[in-house]
Amino acid sequence: MGFIKFLGTAGARFVMIRQLRSSAGVWINYKSTNLIIDPGPGAIVRCNHTRPHLDPTNLDAIILTHKHLDHSGDVNIMIEAMTEGGYRKRGILFAPSDAVGNEGVVFSYLKNYLDKIVVIKKGEYSIGDINFSVPFRNVHSVETYGLKFCFDKEKVSFISDTKYLSDLIDAYKDSTVLVINVVFYQPRSDYDHLCLDEALKLVKEIKPKTAIFTHFGMSMLRAKPHIIEGKIRKDFPMVKFAYDGFTLSLP
Repeated sequence: MGFIKFLGTAGARFVMIRQLRSSAGVWINYKSTNLIIDPGPGAIVRCNHTRPHLDPTNLDAIILTHKHLDHSGDVNIMIEAMTEGGYRKRGILFAPSDAVGNEGVVFSYLKNYLDKIVVIKKGEYSIGDINFSVPFRNVHSVETYGLKFCFDKEKVSFISDTKYLSDLIDAYKDSTVLVINVVFYQPRSDYDHLCLDEALKLVKEIKPKTAIFTHFGMSMLRAKPHIIEGKIRKDFPMVKFAYDGFTLSLP
């Protein structure tokens, strides 16, 4: 029925700048609907070079969880692609208000290429065959939201960049698949990002069937995610560390 493909698993600025991992975002296909979440730098290249090929002119929507460059760097070229350079007025951009307003990340001339722009906040949304909701606003340096998708019996949630909050447990407790941005290997109280222990705590409390860690910063890459996965497998057999190209099938 569909798939979720992690075109990129880079987190934070230095992994993005050096492209130690791709920062291309996540592509979701479900039934006849295609969307991309957080198309950072390199998204258009990854879409065209990945196998099997993902045609960005077939996109129905783009979702930005927030406007930081590692999440939005290719949003304008993806709008160009989705609308075939503006020759086909189509598609929806879902984004926080500060991503499309003053000092936003979307060029004004491209806004007219789209069917519409939906400013996201807490609530429920749909595009084609895909329904999703936004539980609440994360604690991050810009306006940021997580996402919850309903695919038949699967509830797939994305916890985007945020400071750890106990509210996350209640908000995502019904998730069967939980995707978490894990930037730091160890806690960093001076940044609003999750570390490994905080992500594992969320998994322990929420109890998803599958948990996928992604969006790794330098400290996570130095610790080698595949080695960490092996070390925690006994206590957390449901946790998988994503890599560029990692794909999850949807029912």
